[in-house]
Order: sequence, then structure tokens, then C-alpha cells
Amino acid sequence: MSQSVERALAVLPLLARGPAGLGRVADELGVHKSTALRLLRTLHERGFVYRQPDGRYRLGAQLFALAAEAVENLDVREIAHPHLVELNKATGHTVHLALLQDDEVVYIDKVDSRYPVRMYSRIGKPVPLTVAAVAKLLLADLPEPERRSLAGRIEYPRYTARSTPDAAAFLRELDLVRSQGWATDLGGHEESLNCLGAPVYGPGGRVAAALSVSAPSVVVAAEGLLELLPLVLRTADAVSQDYSGTQEATP
Repeated sequence: MSQSVERALAVLPLLARGPAGLGRVADELGVHKSTALRLLRTLHERGFVYRQPDGRYRLGAQLFALAAEAVENLDVREIAHPHLVELNKATGHTVHLALLQDDEVVYIDKVDSRYPVRMYSRIGKPVPLTVAAVAKLLLADLPEPERRSLAGRIEYPRYTARSTPDAAAFLRELDLVRSQGWATDLGGHEESLNCLGAPVYGPGGRVAAALSVSAPSVVVAAEGLLELLPLVLRTADAVSQDYSGTQEATP
């Protein structure tokens, strides 16, 4: 039975590359045509493959329906939370998870720092778009026309001397984040607070969420926080893997 299941599963990535006839399926699986036909008929009956009028087979609608339902029911917060807890244990610092909702980036999970001095934040609270590391990660992944449109309609508060001053500077920052695959807020929102973030990738390969580690400079200097980059990237990769089966290469 396990061999039949393995062979049936092997049919799916084959057909994902395009329609294939019975002979090609049999050759790719290394089985007799009669065996391949039994597999294809079973998958066809279940809706996982479809037999075209020309006799070739392609992936069926049931497979796409299941994939869409699975994606819709994925809960990135539930999947990410154990990883956030482990990152918090390893660093001691505050860890956040954030999502993009319309023109706002909102914290959806948080694990507090173990240090007496910690940052104030609240789940459900929008973050400052132009300076927050998680916001930069989520906005950097938008298609260029959307990035430019957003940059042109939002405001640029001068929280500190390090805050992003205008749309041109913001777009340059998003380009940098997009190319390097991580983001920082080093005193851009509060002079004494630094933040380091990494993206979580969804099933389509787009950035679905962003996680970050934040700490006051009295606890750890910006240079010390940046030393955590490999760990933060590995954590984001682990969440991406659990969430969608994809991950980016970690330096």
C-alpha cells in the first residue's frame, strides 16, 4: 500500500510540470502502463487529476480546492508563536509578530522581555509605518507601483533625528530591505530603542508576516542587537517552513 501511495504522490509533481500521457507517466514512475493507468484512474475518480480530450492527464480541480482551503485556514500566529517563545528565551528581548492590513501594520503576537526595562507595545496596535522594522519588511514586498503609491500618501513624522524624513528616503530604505532580506529600526521611533526584523514567507512566496526582536539601548547596544541577525533569520526561516513549506537561505 505504501508503494502505491508513493507512486500516486509522484504523479502530482509530474503533472504540475504540464499535461502528460499514460506512456510518459509510466516511464517517469518506472512502472508498467497498466499500473500507471490504475493510479491515474484512482486519482481521476477523486478529482486530483483530470483526463483531457486528447488523452493526456493534468492536475484536477480538487487538488486546487484543497490547496486553497488549506491556505485560507493557515493561522500564522498559531504557527509562529512557539518559535517566538524560543527566540525570546534565547535572547531575553521582546519579540513581535506583525501583519499588513490595508495601510496599517499591526502587531498580532508578542512575547515580553525578561529584563526590567522593556519597550511598550500592544497586540492589535498599529506600528509606525515609516520607521518600524516589521513595517519595512511587509511594505518592501509590495509590488513597486503599490510601494510608490503608499509612500506618496502617508505622512513622515519626525519621531527622532533618525526618523525617515520623506517618501524618497522611505523608498530607498524599502529597496535596501527588499535586497538584503531583513530590516532595522535603530532609534527611528524612540532614541533609546532598537529593533531587528526578518520576513515570514507565505505559500505563494510573498512576505506574509514579519517578526522582530526589540530592546532598549540600556539593555543592549545597537551593535549587540545586530549580532542576533543570524538567529533572527533562522527563526523566520523556521516559521516560514512550518507555515508554508518554504524558506529563504540564511546567511
